[in-house]
Amino acid sequence: MLRIFLAVTTMALAGWAGTTGSAEAAPAPTPVPTLSPSPTPTCPPALPIGVSVTAVTTTSVTLSYSILFRPPCGYNPPMTVSLFASREDAQQWQAPVAQAVTGPETNGTVTIGQLTPDTEYWYRVSDADGRRDPYMIGPARTAALAACRATATIDSRWGTGFVATVTVRSTGTQALDGWSVSWRWAGDERIQTVWRGVAETAGADVTVRNASYNGTLAPGGATTFGLLVTTSAVPDALLLACGR
Repeated sequence: MLRIFLAVTTMALAGWAGTTGSAEAAPAPTPVPTLSPSPTPTCPPALPIGVSVTAVTTTSVTLSYSILFRPPCGYNPPMTVSLFASREDAQQWQAPVAQAVTGPETNGTVTIGQLTPDTEYWYRVSDADGRRDPYMIGPARTAALAACRATATIDSRWGTGFVATVTVRSTGTQALDGWSVSWRWAGDERIQTVWRGVAETAGADVTVRNASYNGTLAPGGATTFGLLVTTSAVPDALLLACGR
């Protein structure tokens, strides 16, 4: 009887020891942290880039640009400026006729050349990563070819003034109906009298328009007007611009 009791007690103790050992060998699992999604950046309600036409010639267009925001709300320079022949082509980004790439600066200018005189183009911009700006689109027209040419000859000069004759010649293929010649004085020059023309002055800037009887010039035709000017230093020449 004692043997049976000892045997049963030994088996019970062994089972208890085994259960305790298993519990110690299997620790509770480590909880897995829950990852929160990355916050979506909030971009300010403003255009990420500004573009405007700042200068034109008969064969080129110069645009100024200013990148206001960098990615993800804006763009990375350099920017590519594309010109299109029509607004429809520009809206669809199809058939660009000319392109130019800006420098690495976020503010600067870019000039696109080899264009056709007196022609309207439409510009769009994209960045170095190929992203197309959906907002900036606008017209840019090259300057027209000069319809006339003006040259000045100083006929006589003295210590306080001079007399000059300006020749205006039509350079177009069609008759010129009205002309104007403009220039800027370099010093204290002042017009006292104009003949065969009508003068307008604004500070150092001068414009002489045709008289009522000499404004129409056939292709290759020419006319003249004269100036009497007072000054403390007679200029060597006049740099003139002629147009309609």
